[in-house]
Amino acid sequence: MLEPILPLILFAIVATTTPGIATTLSTASGAQFGFRRSVPLLVGSAAGLATVTGAAAAGLAGLLLAVPSLQLAMKVIGSLYLLWLAIKIGRSGPPNLDVSMARPNSFLGGAGIQWMNPKGWAMGLGAAASFAALASGPVQLALLLGATFGLAAAASLSLWCVAGMVLARLLKTEWQWRALNIALALVLAASIIPMWRTA
Repeated sequence: MLEPILPLILFAIVATTTPGIATTLSTASGAQFGFRRSVPLLVGSAAGLATVTGAAAAGLAGLLLAVPSLQLAMKVIGSLYLLWLAIKIGRSGPPNLDVSMARPNSFLGGAGIQWMNPKGWAMGLGAAASFAALASGPVQLALLLGATFGLAAAASLSLWCVAGMVLARLLKTEWQWRALNIALALVLAASIIPMWRTA
């Protein structure tokens, strides 16, 4: 029973584990806030990817291709949001757990990142094209891809968050924290570049 969808599962695991916007944010959140406080971001990102891949399978990508201004608006909004997050991460120092204003990203922030993320759309479109034969129609394909990618993203982003927590234990000085945060901010800012490459 699992054999027909095993290639899809492997594809989803590999695709969601490779570095990108969501993995960078998960690592930064784990380092800064720990796992428990990062859960809304992780769940939001996983749910966001599930809905993006489901929507891609159901045909929303066709609308984005037909209305280039909608795609451009999503790119601009997504780029500005990611730059704001990169600046926020880059300017932060070591975590100060006594400061109540320091908050990790929210569920909606995590979900929104995926809707602006070209990697998520590429995953959804690639999976829809490659694994359409696994479902009897677009709705079933959307549900299958959404569930598979949502679960794979939840697992992989959790691992990236834990990696951030491990890094946090290794960092002892304020300078080390600033260096990590600046490096993560630069990686996040650089991840915007592929959004603007023409296909």
